[in-house]
Amino acid sequence: MTPLRSVDKFVVTFLVDNCIEWMTKLPPGFTHELRTHLTEHNPPIDPLTGTPFIDLEHYCCGAHGFSALIETQINGESSHYTLFDTGPESLSIARNVAAMHTQTHKIDRVVLSHWHSDHSGGMLSFLRLRAQDVHEHAKHAAPCVVDLHPSRPLARGISSQGNVIARLPPDPTFEQIKAAGGVPETHAEGHAIAGETVWVSGEIPRLTEFEDGLPGGVRWIEQEDGKGGWAEEQHLMDERYAAIDVAGKGLIIFSACSHAGIVNVVRDAVVTFKRPVYMIIGGLHLAGSDLAPRIEPTVDFLANRLRPAPTYVLPMHCSGFAAKIALEAALGEGCVPAGVGHKVEVDGDREAEKTIFPPSIR
Repeated sequence: MTPLRSVDKFVVTFLVDNCIEWMTKLPPGFTHELRTHLTEHNPPIDPLTGTPFIDLEHYCCGAHGFSALIETQINGESSHYTLFDTGPESLSIARNVAAMHTQTHKIDRVVLSHWHSDHSGGMLSFLRLRAQDVHEHAKHAAPCVVDLHPSRPLARGISSQGNVIARLPPDPTFEQIKAAGGVPETHAEGHAIAGETVWVSGEIPRLTEFEDGLPGGVRWIEQEDGKGGWAEEQHLMDERYAAIDVAGKGLIIFSACSHAGIVNVVRDAVVTFKRPVYMIIGGLHLAGSDLAPRIEPTVDFLANRLRPAPTYVLPMHCSGFAAKIALEAALGEGCVPAGVGHKVEVDGDREAEKTIFPPSIR
């Protein structure tokens, strides 16, 4: 059996995302960044009016990437803190970690969803921040494990009509990760972490006909003679999702970019765990005209073919405006406009667990 223990408490704080959303009404358990600052972070007080300042110099910034701090806890045990992806570069992760008063020394593992720099670019910056935090506040904290797929590309790029138009910045190397204080740990297979409260998948099966990878994806390949060149790479086989099982609620699935297709991701999670899907979080990769035809069948699967339908879908990062509109039309308030700085808390219910039934797919 796949080892994954159900949790009594789940909390996620979004440290990097493309969007900042302050105004929209959120469901119970969701908290806007502004409220967190005003109620938890001791905001500066205006000496003239005696009113707390909205201290915009020290709030989160948006960036094209994704990073989520996941807290999981089973009653009677200590919490586990897992960072899922690190955003695109050194600045946004550093600013937002400071803005959200994140205690980085408590984070004992970073999970990289896949080797793309909008998810790996902040890793070295985060590890250096954590090392400084450990030095100042928790000298005996264990080194931070960095959970990676072993197939790190030399370079990845983007092509259009057969021409490579740009390459992505390089992902951090294993040597750079070690130098920054991390402990690289490679996994091609699915495995449980954080006291077996978080599942990191292995290779995601590609079964859905309309989800056919990343158009224009290319990877640099070196030959034995030392020469190299670009090769088409529509399917990024190093991509992984993460899943948490909340007692009495079901699965919370993190799919940072969904190059494999969010339907493929959800199908694999349902087959693996035989649990209903409570929440889907992250990039659905449905933005842009090339991917627009996938929106309708994706929404149909999530709203109509997956039973029970997910309680919440949080389309973030690379999901795209059109996909968000379609999901809201199908799911109503179940489609949540999440963004950087938001915090989501879900409490388990062991008594309600008795009424949970296995999911089905039509």
